[in-house]
Amino acid sequence: MLHPNVSKLLEEQITKEFYSAYLYLDMSNYYYDNNLDGFGNWFKIQAQEERDHALLFMNYLQNNDVYPKMAPIGAPDKVYENFREPLVAALEHERFVTASINNIYAEAWKDNDFRTLEFLNWFIKEQGEEEKSASDLVGRFDLFGSDPKSLYALDAEMATRTYTAPSLTL
Repeated sequence: MLHPNVSKLLEEQITKEFYSAYLYLDMSNYYYDNNLDGFGNWFKIQAQEERDHALLFMNYLQNNDVYPKMAPIGAPDKVYENFREPLVAALEHERFVTASINNIYAEAWKDNDFRTLEFLNWFIKEQGEEEKSASDLVGRFDLFGSDPKSLYALDAEMATRTYTAPSLTL
């Protein structure tokens, strides 16, 4: 049986992951609206990942006889002034999600909840990849984004991103 504190944090993480999907869909829309369909694609796929992360947390709770209540998900409200801002906001958001998962890990550690620690190990690795990917994208934009031809090439590269869903049986 999961400790109530750990259960509550995992349930809250579901909402955070679904909000992440909303946030990335909003960023996707921003780029599509500005004719950068490759960046729009990149963020749409990022939204799919976040949705699946929420489902992984939900599945884990259900497999441990906890049936999470779905909380309201707020709408993103950022207005972007330039093409770089969503990239930086995404990196900051990934760091926020990493801190949240680390907080759950610390609570599970405190409660000797080794099953949850094992479950969270995948997310800790995933968050490292998410932060690196977001950071790399900011860096590449800083290198190439001010030149229209280079921005076009970077956008075309972002259009090639595809999605492979994680196993929902973690």
